Amino acid sequence: MPVMEQRVLGRTGRNVSVVGLGTWQLGADWGDVREEDALAVLDAAVDAGVTFFDTADVYGDGRSEQLIGRYLRERPDAGVFVATKMGRRVEQIPENYVLDNFRAWNDRSRKNLGVDTLDLVQLHCPPTAVYSSDAVFDALDTLVAEERIAAYGVSVETCAEALTAIARPGTASVQIILNPFRLKPLEEVLLAAAEAGVGIIARVPLASGLLSGKYTKDTVFAPDDHRTYNRHGESFDQGETFSGVEYESGLEAAAEFSALAPEGATPAQTALRWIIQQAGVTSVIPGARSVAQARANAEAAQLPPLPEATLTAVRELYDTRIRPQVHHRW
Repeated sequence: MPVMEQRVLGRTGRNVSVVGLGTWQLGADWGDVREEDALAVLDAAVDAGVTFFDTADVYGDGRSEQLIGRYLRERPDAGVFVATKMGRRVEQIPENYVLDNFRAWNDRSRKNLGVDTLDLVQLHCPPTAVYSSDAVFDALDTLVAEERIAAYGVSVETCAEALTAIARPGTASVQIILNPFRLKPLEEVLLAAAEAGVGIIARVPLASGLLSGKYTKDTVFAPDDHRTYNRHGESFDQGETFSGVEYESGLEAAAEFSALAPEGATPAQTALRWIIQQAGVTSVIPGARSVAQARANAEAAQLPPLPEATLTAVRELYDTRIRPQVHHRW
């Protein structure tokens, strides 16, 4: 495979691959994943040109970080930039977002990943008030000064939260849900980030698999898969599951999207290619539960740009099928 395109991840100044790897699923939060299978996915992604892993301290209660740490010890030549997240290990109130907790969470992540300095730490979708707290960002600056972290960013649920974070001079990156079923970030967020020199990490790129076109109304997800237990936001923000789109209407929209895939590309690869093309996006982070998925996701970076007619069709599909459901919420 050709060397994958690299883009600068905002104020980190570091290059990362345009297709990264999200590792939520390797923590076994989407159903069981064996350790050897998880390591094989990481290996396949790197061999396909991926240089960016995204994880969090709560994915499998640290299991995802630990697996990445083990992999990087076994492949010290991999040259992977690792972004992790913090904040979801405690009750979600602003009072818990303080320096002492940050240090404790950092210590745990550094141990899990086997590093002295974390490449990037992101606040993990904290309460909205946290983004407006000077004390929180002063604490993050302290972590950088102490060389616990090289840079910090935020993972957000809403465009308003993203814009608040982008205005902070130390914010290196913003992670936000962006896919053909979630277009609202195109209106302001991506432009504001580009103007500020802030990187954009696009998560939930396949709308929890909806955009793969593989699911039907009869598909059954495991009980411990968030696509079963969080469809209406029972455990965390509904937008993290199927991008907040109601499942059955999402299936109908996904069938229409699948018809837009160019010859030789899967619907999932088409969705990833669409995201890569959006001005201001640094990297997109699909998850993968198998070696084949990791390779197929990486191959999306090699597809030719989607034509204007396809881009227009995606917008029309969103405006007619998806926008009435979700646009006002995020």
